[in-house]
Amino acid sequence: MPLVTVDVIKNVFTPEQKADMVRRVTEAMIAVEGENMRPYTWVRVVEVEEGDWAIGGQPLTAAAVQAIAQGQTAA
Repeated sequence: MPLVTVDVIKNVFTPEQKADMVRRVTEAMIAVEGENMRPYTWVRVVEVEEGDWAIGGQPLTAAAVQAIAQGQTAA
């Protein structure tokens, strides 16, 4: 029984976006493992506090991630 964990920075995604993420990840898993596994496929979204996630030694904030998503350079 698969358990897929998606780690995201807190306050980046809306509840609706997280629900969509769960639906889409579930569908991706079902495409691989088959429809019979749907009731046993777990997907969870884990929110990490801003500043507790870093890339290249630089802590990320929700604002920085949102800027990156818009094609801007993170501050």
